[in-house]
Amino acid sequence: MKRTIIRHAGLATAALSLTLGLAACSSGGDDSEASMNSEPSTSQESSEPSDDMMGAFGPGCEAIPTSGAGSLDGMAEDPVATAAGNNPLLSTLVTAVQEAGLVDTLNSAESLTVFAPTNDAFAAIPEDQLNALLADKDQLTTVLTHHVVEGELGPDEIAGEHETLAGDTLMVEGSDEDFTVADASVICGNVPTANAKVYVVDAVLMP
Repeated sequence: MKRTIIRHAGLATAALSLTLGLAACSSGGDDSEASMNSEPSTSQESSEPSDDMMGAFGPGCEAIPTSGAGSLDGMAEDPVATAAGNNPLLSTLVTAVQEAGLVDTLNSAESLTVFAPTNDAFAAIPEDQLNALLADKDQLTTVLTHHVVEGELGPDEIAGEHETLAGDTLMVEGSDEDFTVADASVICGNVPTANAKVYVVDAVLMP
């Protein structure tokens, strides 16, 4: 069945601490000192989201850097093609996206879900076939857009049949944190970027 995609976006922002306001209302020096000594650690923890809070799942997530632009937190700040370019698992995919001229298309889209093959997935394709694919812009565009659907789909929405940007369909099966897409397995799912959800897969999906 086909899903109606409801577009949504947005990242949660940390709330400001009330500590300083409470301290300002206090006339006693001891109360002010106690407030400064007891509250900052709680405030600091709540204002610095960790990768564990981003909602990504799967054994492949362990290969994603824990800090910097290629981390889950860092990828959440950039549009999807830029975010993928910072992830060491996806450098071959990014090269292919550049060869197809799709960087601006993906980065400017409002809301997408991308099934992103790893470098190892591309390496599994015989070298002559991969080189021929990279050299054929039309075919490469078809293959890459076959990995993309409209809307940011979370784990509770991803199972089912979805129309791709190539105009065909993909079937996702599974539940919870165990999903397959055609013959590929999701090894790191629900990775956030500024305009897309990314599901890293262990095989290139052919139309």
